[in-house]
Amino acid sequence: MADISTRKSPDRSVEARLPPGKPRSEDWLRTRRETSSNGPLLALLFLGSFAASMIGQTRLTATPVREADAICAKCHQEIFLTYLGTPMANASGLATERLVAGNFLHAQSGTEYRVFLEGNAAWLNFRKPSDPDINGRERLNYFLGSGHLGLTYLYSKNGYLLESPIAYYSDAKTYDMKPGLGKIEHMPGALPINSTCLRCHMSAVQHPDSGTENRYQGPAFLHVGITCESCHGDTHEHVLTNGIKAVVNPVKLDSERRDSICIVCHLEGATSVEHRDRSVIDFKPGEDISDYISYFANASEKATQRGVSEIEQFTSSKCKQVTGERMSCMSCHDPHRSPALDERAAFYRGKCLACHTQPKYATTHYSSNPDCISCHMPKTGAKNIPHVAWTDHRIRQHPDRDDSGATVLSTGMDMTPMLPGSSARDLALAYYNLAVNGVTSERPRATALLAATAQSSTGDEEVLRALGILSEWNGDSARSEQFYRAVLALDPNSLTATTNLGTLLAKSGDLQGAAALWRPAFARNEDILGLGQNLATLECLLGDKGRSSEALRRVLIYSPDMPEIRNKLRGVETGSQECPPTVSHH
Repeated sequence: MADISTRKSPDRSVEARLPPGKPRSEDWLRTRRETSSNGPLLALLFLGSFAASMIGQTRLTATPVREADAICAKCHQEIFLTYLGTPMANASGLATERLVAGNFLHAQSGTEYRVFLEGNAAWLNFRKPSDPDINGRERLNYFLGSGHLGLTYLYSKNGYLLESPIAYYSDAKTYDMKPGLGKIEHMPGALPINSTCLRCHMSAVQHPDSGTENRYQGPAFLHVGITCESCHGDTHEHVLTNGIKAVVNPVKLDSERRDSICIVCHLEGATSVEHRDRSVIDFKPGEDISDYISYFANASEKATQRGVSEIEQFTSSKCKQVTGERMSCMSCHDPHRSPALDERAAFYRGKCLACHTQPKYATTHYSSNPDCISCHMPKTGAKNIPHVAWTDHRIRQHPDRDDSGATVLSTGMDMTPMLPGSSARDLALAYYNLAVNGVTSERPRATALLAATAQSSTGDEEVLRALGILSEWNGDSARSEQFYRAVLALDPNSLTATTNLGTLLAKSGDLQGAAALWRPAFARNEDILGLGQNLATLECLLGDKGRSSEALRRVLIYSPDMPEIRNKLRGVETGSQECPPTVSHH
């Protein structure tokens, strides 16, 4: 059976297969799946993308923090200057400003990569000595990542924002493939980078064009790095009134709204679900994040197994449980400055002694080692992130009692909301996320909860889409089609519903109906390999050699080293593959 593109919603791509037992006549079909988001750091850590040539480069429009916040420096110069050195201010930027030049050979695919500066531009070159047709470069627009763990780079092609296939890992001091790409035998296909990843590395992130994941008519974000307004809200009136009109001051907010500013990027949980008709992109400082999204934990998974789980770990610490809402991230972290390496032990020890005031802690308690963090918050490996270490925010009283061992996903997982405000609808979608992420035992529970939600709350696009996917997996194509059509009645450009409904129609023999869906969808999403390949095969079945060839050529612009695509294009253009093809009946 041919590989099927499946995609995180919205953040990563994995390979899956259709259920076994499908007839040979359907082998060409690829369908689109949707799974849950796994947090902001996946932009750095998961599958990358690549392209063959530089076409339609988008002019850089995003401004760095130092420019966006320069007006704040007029009154807050010291804070401004120290903030420029923080990981948040440097969470992203222009590629030319933090380019690590280097070469990398991916032995498995035989692909050579080179990252370098040329003139005023940053470039990523690629070549395969074994195949002269695979030789090109991309102009890198932005870096993503503070550099503490590593760096990845973004480029734009025809309005699509894409990620490089290699990343620089700080600990190893070298480039390597993104996790999941190391064993592939060809260059990886294009992977869109989406707003879920961008919103915690960039500022003023925009919504992508309707019906797309990563195409932007304008800039994808207005600023690189995390600006003052990301935590303090709109400063327009504050500036106009020379400071009389106050900005949001996180320390003066109630605990829910104060903590929301950190939670939006530093809480992951086992899964998360945006509320109906809400997007976390629209969250503003001073609001309650639980009005936008629900986070869920599951008892069988350790918090240290996920890279972005600081707040989940922190919430489980005795320090937080004893002090309650009085303690926050800012009790230990100064968002406006990061202590220098030689200052860190004393800086954080001072934070500990602010609460632990007993004389013994300041004098005799491990006086030979003033670094409280090294014992009580050691680095712990995040199981799903190679090459990195992570600080354990459980603040363990007895650090020698290590309970961070791996936990294997098991059946019967119970999703527990981590914040107030979650609904039965959110819980249903949380179990759905588990089901499509490989915990197949949760499909019946997800289906039942979603069906009940659809009855009590009509017209919920996410619920209907999830039911369509689950119905298809359960072999009920007729019911699945009904759900997809209901989604399209609400949003005619829905990418998942359009591609999956097209698959159902094509399997049933309605090739014209499938083409009517896929042609405009591919025009909006040329970088999605599976969609383009499906459309090319469909056009061939309809007898249109020209359209089939054009779809394959468009796919190869974004994913040049796809052997199956290249062979199919060669066959169509040389006539060795007929359009329509001869179908053998057995």
